[in-house]
Amino acid sequence: MLKKQTLLECIAGVLIALFLYASLSKFMDFHTFTGEMLNQPLPHYITRFLIWFIPVTEIGMCIALLFERTRLYALYASLGFMTLFTIYSIFILLNFFGRIPCSCGGVIKRLTWRQHLVFNLFFVGVSVWGIILQRRKMFKSIIIN
Repeated sequence: MLKKQTLLECIAGVLIALFLYASLSKFMDFHTFTGEMLNQPLPHYITRFLIWFIPVTEIGMCIALLFERTRLYALYASLGFMTLFTIYSIFILLNFFGRIPCSCGGVIKRLTWRQHLVFNLFFVGVSVWGIILQRRKMFKSIIIN
């Protein structure tokens, strides 16, 4: 079985890969991403904020996942992001919105909404697992010291 530290590093690495890919694909085709975001069923003042907030935060999470001191915060942020994306996918599957825009980048855009849901739930689980492992690690270091 993998050591817990190795497993925690793998979780951080998988999340870094996800968020780095997602943010870079948005920035590499920023014009399309902006158009798709403005097509979201949200007020434009919110989407104009999200156009920058989402990819910049994704990059910030990648950086924070690299360092032990900030990893737990990044894992919570990852859980928050993936939970919100999961809720959004559920709303779409329940036909909550009049239209179904997708502002995902790269190959993620090719997923069906059911696949989006499974994909997002997987990363919610990965984030929760990482939080549990990181908290246990931090708790053990407090007890030992």
